[in-house]
Amino acid sequence: MHILPASAIKELQDALGPKGWSMEADILATHNAEARGKFAGDAGMVLYPANTDEVAKCVAICATHGIAIVPQGGNTGRCGGAVANAAEVILNLRRMNRIIDIDARDFTATVEAGAILQTLQEAALERDLIFPLSLGSEGTCQIGGNLATNAGGLNVIRYGNTRDLVLGLEVVLPDGSVWNGLSKLLKDNTGYDLRDLFIGAEGTLGIITKASLKLFPKPRHVATAWVAVPGPDAALDLLALARRESGDAIAAFELICGFAHDMTVAHLPGLSAPLAAPSDWYVMIELTSSRPKDDLNEVLSDLLEAALEAGLASDAALAQSEAQRANLWAIREGIPEAQGFEGGSIKHDVSVPVSRVPELLMRGMAAAGDLIPGIRPCPFGHVGDGNIHFNFTQPVEMEKQAFLDCWETLNRLIHDIVADLGGSISAEHGIGKLKLDELVRYASPEKMKLLRVIKDAIDPDGMLNPGKIVK
Repeated sequence: MHILPASAIKELQDALGPKGWSMEADILATHNAEARGKFAGDAGMVLYPANTDEVAKCVAICATHGIAIVPQGGNTGRCGGAVANAAEVILNLRRMNRIIDIDARDFTATVEAGAILQTLQEAALERDLIFPLSLGSEGTCQIGGNLATNAGGLNVIRYGNTRDLVLGLEVVLPDGSVWNGLSKLLKDNTGYDLRDLFIGAEGTLGIITKASLKLFPKPRHVATAWVAVPGPDAALDLLALARRESGDAIAAFELICGFAHDMTVAHLPGLSAPLAAPSDWYVMIELTSSRPKDDLNEVLSDLLEAALEAGLASDAALAQSEAQRANLWAIREGIPEAQGFEGGSIKHDVSVPVSRVPELLMRGMAAAGDLIPGIRPCPFGHVGDGNIHFNFTQPVEMEKQAFLDCWETLNRLIHDIVADLGGSISAEHGIGKLKLDELVRYASPEKMKLLRVIKDAIDPDGMLNPGKIVK
């Protein structure tokens, strides 16, 4: 049963037309569900505006009636950032999904916030360009959600986070007014950088409706390898060698523990182990270049030979076909799915300075083993930018629920280590509802004060995504 004022419902329905809203239970159920199942929403109405003007009208109507709005993209977030209660409405931008412009001279794309990431990637490829943001959920996540969470992904080492790919934004503010910062300028020093206020803000300061984004030349050459390494320290030395020897052609450099590799190959159909002998640790390296005459296979082959001679690797396989390359990526991207076959998992999305990744892993795995004997660490991720998905799988002999009941205790243990190493408790998934208390615990009082000052200045009545990032 919804608790929204009838007059507000009528105004919203009139503003959006029959295609612009829903109060049907089965449709609401999909929007109220959360990816990890840790939170359950209870919103009684979802809005589907078709353009910026309709977004502005919805925001203004809700502001008048004192109704909070929860912006929602593809609903693929991992921290409960798009969960709404019965007194709030969900605003989903899936009807605002146009690729407005691909400019091959400016190397930019102008898109609506509801555009699917994969759709933008494909549109860029048609012009021999790429939009390099790449995520496991790229087939369903929306650009607006990527922007709101400052998504990271697989290519950060080469291209940066989402923030680094943005030139300008159009944003609907909490009172329904529209800030048009949809610029393609590479340089603009006219005061505070308003754009960056909204990127990573999880819809708490404004609703992003359009974006101008950077594009890059399509790679003409790709070389990918799977490498067995003695451990994380050797992986970092290999990364440094790769950066020097490849001329910074590294697009991805992923660290994968042996357990993650083994269970993925075992549980997911059609995958094969790249190397004959098992290893406790692997890295996957991918080089790319848009230069017409580069021979990256030769570059990577020479790099691997040097790594083997230096003792930084014990074995390696260079992909000789697109099918072999696809198999390597399927192993890396299949790890979260494969974990489900091994029982309960407790997951962390953390980052530390790159040089301190080995210490994080050593201390974290030892501490987790002391806390829960038999726990199976499953760390993997973007070691090139210090972002490790420090996951743990339940002990074989332990009940799933008993293991999951340890979530908060294990959380605190890992986050304490991360903080001690000068790291972050959220590398690429945001804060949402999941990490509200953790942010307060680990952020400085000065930071929390500034976050609150910014929120109160832009959204004094708390109308946009309340209870996310700051309470």
